[in-house]
Amino acid sequence: MVHANRTIGADMGGTGIDGAGTGLRAQLARHALLPLRVFLGVTFAYAGVDKLTDPAFLAAGGSGSLGEVLRQVHDTAALPLLVDLAQKSPVGFGYAIAVGELAVGLGTLAGLLGRLAAFGGALISLSLWLTMSWTITPYYYGNDLAYLMAWLPLILAGTPRFSLDAALAMRRKRHGAQLFG
Repeated sequence: MVHANRTIGADMGGTGIDGAGTGLRAQLARHALLPLRVFLGVTFAYAGVDKLTDPAFLAAGGSGSLGEVLRQVHDTAALPLLVDLAQKSPVGFGYAIAVGELAVGLGTLAGLLGRLAAFGGALISLSLWLTMSWTITPYYYGNDLAYLMAWLPLILAGTPRFSLDAALAMRRKRHGAQLFG
């Protein structure tokens, strides 16, 4: 091994040019997105289940309903057209959001189609930021923008560790492009 192979990347826990580092920093770097993935996955799965089990939320009107919330935010939303679209069928839209959050959460936790799940989570967060929490000032008090930013690393990196995506990639690598059989 030449000197460069031993020293390049030494600050990352011993990862050389071949990327086979085994130091503590390399181990931590490989698992850096796992806490974010678990947090977002659990949060979105919980949010979906919470909405699906809350009869008040899934009602067209009344206290605590999505329909009532949509009426309240219509005039202050950055994109009132999105609110108009949701108001056409608040119950249907409520189910769509709840099932979407549940699918995003479970997909993120399992690491199945991780980038797609993260993209779905980012779209949900973006739509909530542009409608529900747009007028929160200062902006950092609203959580939807923070969730949107939290999804970006998972969109970029996917779910490379402890995931069904990684297991399927390993299977493809061992057996060629054929997944089954």
